[in-house]
Amino acid sequence: MAANVESMFYVRETPWHGLGTRVLEAPASKEALELAGLNWKVLQEPVYTEQKELVQGYKVNIRDSDRKTLGVVTERYKVIQNEEAFAFTDELLGEGVRYETAGSLMEGRKVWLLAHMPHEYMISGERISPYLVFSNTHDGSGAVKVAVTPIRVVCNNTLNLALREAKRSWSMIHTGDIKGKLLEAKETLLTAQNYMDQLGKEFEVLRMKKLTDQKVMEYINLLLPMEEDVTLQQARNIKRLREDMKQRYFEAPDLKDTGKNAYRFINAVSDFATHAEPLRRTANYKENLFSRTMEGNPMIDKAYQLVQAA
Repeated sequence: MAANVESMFYVRETPWHGLGTRVLEAPASKEALELAGLNWKVLQEPVYTEQKELVQGYKVNIRDSDRKTLGVVTERYKVIQNEEAFAFTDELLGEGVRYETAGSLMEGRKVWLLAHMPHEYMISGERISPYLVFSNTHDGSGAVKVAVTPIRVVCNNTLNLALREAKRSWSMIHTGDIKGKLLEAKETLLTAQNYMDQLGKEFEVLRMKKLTDQKVMEYINLLLPMEEDVTLQQARNIKRLREDMKQRYFEAPDLKDTGKNAYRFINAVSDFATHAEPLRRTANYKENLFSRTMEGNPMIDKAYQLVQAA
């Protein structure tokens, strides 16, 4: 199954894997839960051996809609239902929250939702539309994670800069005082306004760092190094990638009015790192590309370090 997607919905723009239900308007939580195929609950039942002996200290998480086994967890594990995830996001973002996408991965073992935050921001002349991402696992493999991410509407790039001083994400394990932890999450994530303010300052610092064409080419060569012992074909491949990144900096229509600066360079690298064709097309390269977009990318981090040192 492409990208491990079991069910999902999306607003307007079809995702690369082509799966899911397309809607024209972002729905509220009740409809989003249905459209995403997340209108089921997780039941916890005892675990038995083949000899029908009770396994102490463990439970099995089962989906009520089809009795699908999601995972075996310890008895301390506390379920956060899909409906509770939407309720949490509704309460955090306030009345009128709308969802851009949501769905189930890996046959229900992982779920996610993506919601618009209430405000948009103009930063360095660009419209930044923040989103709240909520992800959860029902198989005991990971924590609940909630993050604020800025989406660059102009070209749909995700630009995740390492703003270490800005609180923009939160996570928790499925044990202990869940309600108390969710209250803590609200306090943390309500600093998203501060994060966007910090992001604006960071963008402005990058915009003020002027870069010569020679410096840009030097950075591109550092990001895509040519080793001494490469084959002729490898050398051709590296040159092709360098030319691709070069074009994204010098010729991208949405960057032409931003000036020749570090902000433009970071955006070009971000576009390259999350959209460029790989040297080898593996069976799941698009899935890996999607993962790198959502979770950050070492090349973007390295580019950011280069321009910081300029």
